[in-house]
Amino acid sequence: MTDEIAVRGTSRSRKEIVRYLVGVAIGVIVLLLLLGKRTELRPAWHQIGQANLAWVAAAIVAQALSLLTFAALQHRVLKLGGASIRLAPLAMLSLANDAIANTVPGEPAISSAYRYRFYRRQGATSASAGWTIFTVLLAQAIGMSLILLLGVLAALASGGTRDAGATLAGLVIVVVAVAVLVRRDMILEFAAALAGLIGRIAARRRPGHQRLAERVQATLARMREIPLAPPSAIGVVGIATAVWFFDFLCLACAFCAIHASVPWDGILLAYGVAQVAGTLPIVPGGIGIVEGSLAVILVAYGAARPSALAAALVYRVISFWLAIAAGWVTVGTIAHRQHRTHPPPRPAP
Repeated sequence: MTDEIAVRGTSRSRKEIVRYLVGVAIGVIVLLLLLGKRTELRPAWHQIGQANLAWVAAAIVAQALSLLTFAALQHRVLKLGGASIRLAPLAMLSLANDAIANTVPGEPAISSAYRYRFYRRQGATSASAGWTIFTVLLAQAIGMSLILLLGVLAALASGGTRDAGATLAGLVIVVVAVAVLVRRDMILEFAAALAGLIGRIAARRRPGHQRLAERVQATLARMREIPLAPPSAIGVVGIATAVWFFDFLCLACAFCAIHASVPWDGILLAYGVAQVAGTLPIVPGGIGIVEGSLAVILVAYGAARPSALAAALVYRVISFWLAIAAGWVTVGTIAHRQHRTHPPPRPAP
């Protein structure tokens, strides 16, 4: 993939913007419905107002560790792909990419293209940059599958559910996902064939599309040549799982911050389900959906409604809204450094 591919793939259309606005409206409506019951909202706000600042700080630290671990994940995968980028720039990228992914229309193309161009500017080849994005995405999916599986097992152990089929399904998903990561060459080969087919069809209208498809195929072929041995794959999955685990700790700390007991038998399952629901391309950033699914499942496992709502709100303020604010500051910082390092050419006199 070249920078031209990344830019073309991220051009926003009216349809994407309309879909984004509709998604935001849906999320706001869900959030208003969630916060509409005064009998639950008043005690929830009271608990938030009396929050233990030490535990709030612990939640912020847990979220920071999640972002740093994601930077370490990228560093590891880039290194396996033959590129070396320092952790500090990758940590800034993690913040910036998170803000873009949660607020800009046209996801996930925009944030992926932003990450791709960042890798390229830091010296990674097109194949290494594309391979890193692909591998990190797979590793994150496997890590979340493991979190969900652990959540189901914890719920089973507590007697909260007797659906052993869910556990079996989780095991199958994890095994298949790991197999896909190890044999990613098959997925890349399929993607190359698909790109060639699309290129041939598009070339009938615009000849330039055929050349673009050929460059995509060439990059995918180079990506297939990057090795990923099973031990390396396991290590990458381990780091990706740690990213989710630290984010989960932020939620656990949120319960402690509002002086509520943590519903350990269901909190991991609630967290996993909420994260999966939040990735649905309907509502940007899972606004309202994450908070609602968290509160509903936590209440089902014994948490008081005001406590579940308060903990979900504290968690989202830290992991979502605070991260977005810091992320956009980081986007500006990265842009300023890029402008300072590579200033635009001056017009000829």
